[in-house]
Amino acid sequence: MTVDEQTICMAEPTKESKGDKAAEPSNGNNGQFTLTGRLHSVRNALHGVALMLRSQHNAWLHAFASCCVLIVGGLFRLSDPEWCRIILAIMAVWTAEALNTALEFLADAATPEFHPLVKNAKDVAAGGVLISAIGSVVIGLLVLGPHFLNFLGKLF
Repeated sequence: MTVDEQTICMAEPTKESKGDKAAEPSNGNNGQFTLTGRLHSVRNALHGVALMLRSQHNAWLHAFASCCVLIVGGLFRLSDPEWCRIILAIMAVWTAEALNTALEFLADAATPEFHPLVKNAKDVAAGGVLISAIGSVVIGLLVLGPHFLNFLGKLF
């Protein structure tokens, strides 16, 4: 199955309206809030995360770094506010990577051949991931650094 076959259309066309009846989305959602509709949305979101992990090598690096930071944080017994900072930093990088991946898929669908504006859009989105990753490293150093120095002080 190709990436194109796995991609889920987020904005499906609506059915033609008949008479005074309002148009309904062709995905079967009648606009009402339903538990099954929410579960379907969660399933689609999880599919998107899995697709990102399968298709983006940088997501593998983010996953490895996230696991390492979470393990180190557990070993250092971080306080609740420290955990909040670490989790927010990890979330920022994952969110930026997900949006970058989505933009790349959309850009490739719009024009599979090279276009300088598409390249610029992809570069800017990748820059957003880089900014988020650098900020997360700074947060990690600020939170984990003192714990690491304290650990080294106990060793020597």
